[in-house]
Amino acid sequence: MNRRKFLLEKTALAEVRQVYADLAQQPIERNCVRRTECCHFKLTGRTPYLTRGEAVVAAKALRATGRKALPENPDGACPMLQRDTSNCLIYDDRPFGCRTHFCAAAGGPVARREVIDLIRRLERIDIELGGNGPRIFQNAIAEVLEDIL
Repeated sequence: MNRRKFLLEKTALAEVRQVYADLAQQPIERNCVRRTECCHFKLTGRTPYLTRGEAVVAAKALRATGRKALPENPDGACPMLQRDTSNCLIYDDRPFGCRTHFCAAAGGPVARREVIDLIRRLERIDIELGGNGPRIFQNAIAEVLEDIL
């Protein structure tokens, strides 16, 4: 990776993490109790979409666990969900959609109008990183993992 790309990615990662921190500071009632129902994509019929910046943050968090590829979850659950513990491998770096999802136990979906400024920031970062808009969770992360081999 050339120096310019490295610096751009490093800045983008910090910006994505700042979006997550800014979301946490908003007065939106959220309380993830980690029931993991929302992590079962096949059952819910809902899969988060990630921008390039979010995918980079998630891929680097996965790599920090010592894994080089997405774990297989043949039952249709999120590949980041550990089957034996039901813990998220990247909980602290989970994507925006996982933070604002539809889970009733966590407080239901966050209205788009309440977070549109944060979404726009993630979209801007996506463009800066040469992304093509939000992509389905597994595909977005797998693509980045291939790039950072």
